[in-house]
Amino acid sequence: MSESENKDLLEALNSVKPVKIGDVVKGEVLALDDSKQVIVGIEGTGVEGVVPARELSMKAEEIDDQVKVGDNLDLVVISKIGSDKEGGSFLLSQRRLEARKVWDEIEQKFEAGENITAPVTQVVKGGLVVDAGVRGFIPASMVSDHFVEDLSQFKGQELELKIIEIEPSENRLILSHKEIARAQREEKRQEIMSKLAAGDVVEGKVARLTNFGAFVDLGGVDGLVHVSEISYERVGKPSDVLKVGEDVKVKVLSVDPDRDRISLSIKQTLPQPWDDINEKVAEGDVIEGTVKRLTSFGAFVEVFPGVEGLVHISQISHKHIATPNEVLTSGETVKAKVLSVDGERHRLALSIKALQDKPAAEPKPEKKQSHKNDSNDFPDEETGFTLGDIIGDDLNK
Repeated sequence: MSESENKDLLEALNSVKPVKIGDVVKGEVLALDDSKQVIVGIEGTGVEGVVPARELSMKAEEIDDQVKVGDNLDLVVISKIGSDKEGGSFLLSQRRLEARKVWDEIEQKFEAGENITAPVTQVVKGGLVVDAGVRGFIPASMVSDHFVEDLSQFKGQELELKIIEIEPSENRLILSHKEIARAQREEKRQEIMSKLAAGDVVEGKVARLTNFGAFVDLGGVDGLVHVSEISYERVGKPSDVLKVGEDVKVKVLSVDPDRDRISLSIKQTLPQPWDDINEKVAEGDVIEGTVKRLTSFGAFVEVFPGVEGLVHISQISHKHIATPNEVLTSGETVKAKVLSVDGERHRLALSIKALQDKPAAEPKPEKKQSHKNDSNDFPDEETGFTLGDIIGDDLNK
């Protein structure tokens, strides 16, 4: 071998780079085998590498269309296959190299205090899984600024996320949407409260139910419908007539930005109970109702939702009673006759005793009369003379 040939050989040998685990290399596609593994020649090394289908960045069914002999791929060395004596090759990955680039980008954003955006791909026990180029996890407590019972509503949504913890070597990426959700809610709240005014009628969704009322979501801010403003009928518990998630129409009673309070009413969006009372009932009608309240002067009977009539104590019974609860109880159903209707003044006079038979009058006891004269002094019914007059005449004869 000539000196020049030796020199060329030495240069070729010196140009061969050793392959190490973790190196980023270029591989020229030499072949695709039956199991869709890609055989590559590692540039500058003189050795070959294998890229399994699962380690490509594309789906298995796309390999034939996306990878062709002669293509150059950027790859990362995962491990050695076989020994040097056996002419071993290397296991390579395209997918992991791309993931490494994603981790680098996420780390840079984490250090800069920047947020990332990623779609929710799964709802799992304890939180949400997102695709940030790598797998990210949002714990349930960090999904929103308030408790969310059903996390499935977030599946498919793209969320802005804060990076809480990052550990590429363990494929660990913990994210949070809580602070972003709080900021978004606050922005939305201020926008809505600046537009709302007392008297507005808007639509909302029942968000929460309590013993004292219902909180209605107006699109980013909640307003309270007190239990007394739910219906013209008496409501014991809001849950008796409303359900969480139900769409409702409400009237704005007041807006207090300083105290962050919005007061709403459902019943004031409904027809007034007294508006058509004269069409529903007239003087002389017999109607049925429920005793709602008992007072010292009578009983209030609800005859229509939100419409109560008064049965004065004098109209409860023909018998004398000291108080209405001697004969009536709250919640009792009674029939009554309408005595008068005054729709403008919201007054309805009723009578229960008008539908009852009046008891027969008891006979009065005879009075004993005192007489100045003896019974003989009473005049005869026929003659007008007394018995004494007749006897006296006979004795004189």
